[in-house]
Amino acid sequence: MTTHQDHGVESTMVASPAVEYGSFLHLDALLAATQQVPDHPDGRFFVLVHQAFEIWFELILHELEAARDDLFAGTVPDALYRLRRVAGVDRLLVTQLDTLTTISPAGFASLRPHLGTASGFQSIRYREIEYLSGLRGRGHAGVAPPGSADAARLEGRLREPSLAEAYRVLLRRRGVGDPVRLLRSGRPDSDLLAVAEALLDHDEAWAAWRMRHALAVERLIGHKPGTGGSSGVEYLRSRRDERFFPELWEIRTRL
Repeated sequence: MTTHQDHGVESTMVASPAVEYGSFLHLDALLAATQQVPDHPDGRFFVLVHQAFEIWFELILHELEAARDDLFAGTVPDALYRLRRVAGVDRLLVTQLDTLTTISPAGFASLRPHLGTASGFQSIRYREIEYLSGLRGRGHAGVAPPGSADAARLEGRLREPSLAEAYRVLLRRRGVGDPVRLLRSGRPDSDLLAVAEALLDHDEAWAAWRMRHALAVERLIGHKPGTGGSSGVEYLRSRRDERFFPELWEIRTRL
């Protein structure tokens, strides 16, 4: 610690403790978790890609929670700051899917037995993002065993208000009974319209992710059933038209 006098004002400077990059990011613990699937050349790649997905999902959840709370509080600039970050990560995830197609169909066929019944269908964070955004009609049967901690976590998400609900509350507080008015005005300075577009950016990116995911899976396994018990590509295709904020899409028709 150093202290000096400057024109009669005492200032105190505290040196920051030395922190190394690896320890700051807990890289030893993080990379220790990247276990390679035994005896397969694509195993480590497959594990790392899906772990990366889950880390990004965790970040999206954090930002969506903050954006939702900002909308309820009426701090729209803060919500937009969060939502723009989410949209950037969403686009990254769509691109990340392309890396999976570097596995050959024969390579994945030999990797698949190592996966057992593990499947992306069982991603708790993926389903949390859907619930938190506003897509709640599917439930979580088959994702988490009844009575498990994961099932309780998902039930908790269903009890929370969604991002879609937060936006509807914001509109009511601002006296907007019909969102079509926002589109008709087209005012570039409308913060409510900016939020609507940011929500659609998130929604559109996830629609693109679903479509790209279905294509990537079809390229790898054709029409075989999924490892987690789903129908595979057919299941993924059945979800391509789901939307987090359907009312924001429907008002385009009413213009």
